Amino acid sequence: MTGMAALSELWRLAGGDPAALARVNLTGADPQLPSSFRVGTAAQASIAAAGLAAAELHRQRTGVAPDVAVDMRHAAIEFRSERYLRIVGKEPPVFWDTLAGVYRAGGGGPGGSSHVRLHTNFAHHRQAVLTVLGCDATREAVQAALLSWDAVAFETAVYAAGGVVAAMRSPDTWAAHPQGQALASLPALKISKIGEAPPRPLPPAERPLSGVRVLDLSRIIAGPVAGRTLAAHGADVLLITSPRLPSMPWLVIDTGRGKRSAHVDLATPAGRATLTRLLADADIISQGYRPHAVATLGFAPEDAARIRPGIVYVSLSAYGAAGPWANRRGFDSLVQTATGINHAEADAAGIAGPKELPAQALDHASGYLMAFGAIAARARQVREGGSWHVEVSLAQTGQWLQGLGRLTDGFGCADPKLDAIGEFLEETPSGFGRLRAVRHACQLSATPARWHCPSVPLGSDPPAWL
Repeated sequence: MTGMAALSELWRLAGGDPAALARVNLTGADPQLPSSFRVGTAAQASIAAAGLAAAELHRQRTGVAPDVAVDMRHAAIEFRSERYLRIVGKEPPVFWDTLAGVYRAGGGGPGGSSHVRLHTNFAHHRQAVLTVLGCDATREAVQAALLSWDAVAFETAVYAAGGVVAAMRSPDTWAAHPQGQALASLPALKISKIGEAPPRPLPPAERPLSGVRVLDLSRIIAGPVAGRTLAAHGADVLLITSPRLPSMPWLVIDTGRGKRSAHVDLATPAGRATLTRLLADADIISQGYRPHAVATLGFAPEDAARIRPGIVYVSLSAYGAAGPWANRRGFDSLVQTATGINHAEADAAGIAGPKELPAQALDHASGYLMAFGAIAARARQVREGGSWHVEVSLAQTGQWLQGLGRLTDGFGCADPKLDAIGEFLEETPSGFGRLRAVRHACQLSATPARWHCPSVPLGSDPPAWL
């Protein structure tokens, strides 16, 4: 599938005006990264979808309809923005914990596989694995202990202990799994009305999302990429995180461009009161909590619609809102492993064991789809009124990626190194030092994408709107 065909499908899914597609110019073709999957196409289409939605909202506000251009190579590079980020004069840290990664398990495992992937970057997830295995914290000890475990049994036990791992499944095994079946007929994103409210028009402004207030309650990559994208088109994005929650500082720097950052502890009554106050004046709330967790805090979609009639509520989950895994935690690398993507990539490369995609493609695509849905829903609110819920999951994004088709020559593509992508980089100040980072790949003719404020350390700003 071409980038334009993929974009057209997403645009139709969100109810966009087909005539707007005539203003889009997509250049380049896959492969852009070494993969049997059309990762470049996914990058281009998802980034262009968010950009076109922003352009259409600008037309709705001002009567000026910007043209939209996305080069596939630039989009593929932005899909790996965290890999290319540099604080000038400093090397990036090691991303992964020493125990994270792929191991062999005993028994046949699902679909004939005997591999599992561990995600241990957060201390409590690491400890859950070690508690279940009852072994020392070394790769050798973990591997030795895993040989006495069936892959699926281990996956189940670690989740019960509060950790996150994935048994490698083949595409056929995932398709037969109850969660795979629950998601099989679902689209890449869903936009639904969840409450009544009068329309809230947006006045003419210099940029598509000027004056649009966004609460960003997310961590790691997907949700933060959504907030960064909204900020690139002019939104006032306020990142809310608790000082008690772990984070990955390098990702905070990369995805924090264009945002302010405040500490609010939602485990306390005062923190929940602060978020309620902020929500009462917000246009969009974007969050990546599990459904049960956010409902317990009092900020489920329906709660938010009561607090702020006319809200656009964006939900991210790992495995979707339906099915037995609806409340299961997960990260991009684990979802790739569990849903058959790693198995299919390894088959195409002719290797044994899981082979990951050349980017955190499910995270990045999900982030752009979240931003796309948020802008499209805000435009509907202006036209029709109501409160709206946008739902995206890593697993459904993976399903969409697989539906774009495969490449026979994908692994012949060179892996782009930092010294080969200088044309896509910009240098800016930040709260961490001077940054060299990937520019946003979507170009709007009348309202160029840019970040109006630099990345700052978490908690640098008061929890208040500008």
